[in-house]
Amino acid sequence: MNDITTVPNLDSGKGATLPNTQANTSKRSFKSLLVWESGLFVVLVASVIGGSILSPQFLTAGNILNLQLSIGEIAIMALPLALIVITGEIDLSVASILGLSSSLVGYLWMHHVPMSIALSVVLVVGALLGLFNGVLVTRLGLPSLAVTIGTLALYRGVALVILGSNIVSNFPPSYTSIGVNSIPGFDISYSMFVFIVLAVIFGLVVHFTPFGRSLFAIGLNKEAAAYAGIRVKRTKTTLYVLSGVICALAGVLYTFRLSTAEYNNGSGLELNAVSLVLLAGVSIFGGRGSILGVVLAVATLGTIQNGLLLTTFPQQAMGVVVGGLLLISVFVPNASLIRRQFQEFKFKKVAKKRSNSGESMGDLETKRILSSATGGKGDMLQS
Repeated sequence: MNDITTVPNLDSGKGATLPNTQANTSKRSFKSLLVWESGLFVVLVASVIGGSILSPQFLTAGNILNLQLSIGEIAIMALPLALIVITGEIDLSVASILGLSSSLVGYLWMHHVPMSIALSVVLVVGALLGLFNGVLVTRLGLPSLAVTIGTLALYRGVALVILGSNIVSNFPPSYTSIGVNSIPGFDISYSMFVFIVLAVIFGLVVHFTPFGRSLFAIGLNKEAAAYAGIRVKRTKTTLYVLSGVICALAGVLYTFRLSTAEYNNGSGLELNAVSLVLLAGVSIFGGRGSILGVVLAVATLGTIQNGLLLTTFPQQAMGVVVGGLLLISVFVPNASLIRRQFQEFKFKKVAKKRSNSGESMGDLETKRILSSATGGKGDMLQS
């Protein structure tokens, strides 16, 4: 019989008993996450050194500001996306919400709505877009991947309906300067400042509050989390609403940076946001991740992209770099899981062949466990 551990009811303060294997899994995930973050830090330092060697412009104040501007909105979108992925879900509509928000800002300004009111409307609409995603995923039980692929196209289509082929670019300089200038007295862009503030808030909430711990519990086992008293559906819906608001804010900053509002603003940025989250060490299967990892991933990806742009590396091939990092981020942290799944596949395949040979399933299972315990060095299928 497995040992048991008491998991606190994060809503009522009561306790529920769960297999101790879940606690052990959480400890192993934390250790592997520390290793991954340490590796990210090494890559970041190497990227900074390499960039400074390849180009004398790399460490100049102007280039560092350009680096922040190029990654700022994507970094902001990655924060709520990381929380959603930790719970075992996904949101691929983040860039479409950014684009719709940009179109809405342009439409309202074109119709002489005061900017303060326009920005408030955009944030409320962002919350409603996120709520729509959350309801479809949690209340109707639809797969988040399918839902957000659908809303990715839907929201982009709505942006086209709102603004059409119009391009709005007559925003006041007092607003557009926010998108391209640094904060007075500091060499930091407004978008990066927003990211840093949000990262601190997210870090405190995720790693030091019951709500944050509930996110990891949901990602590890949503049924067990519900049994422990966590309101799984409400928590996930809240995250989608939060994602909508923050992506709408990113859309406003993106519009001010380009001084242009059009329906296809931010098209394709969802790949960069997902790449950042996975590069941060957040498990695509849920239950593992950290805000520190997201911060390191933002710095690393931004440094690599900026360093390559200062060389003769073709800008059109930047997608190759992002795609390669995405694959590495998925494969390396989950290599042991992939290996175990491959062993399970081999076991089931041979078990099916030998079902009429007289060898019991118990014997095969014993061999499989012994093979796993020895690191696969022995032949678990040998008679």
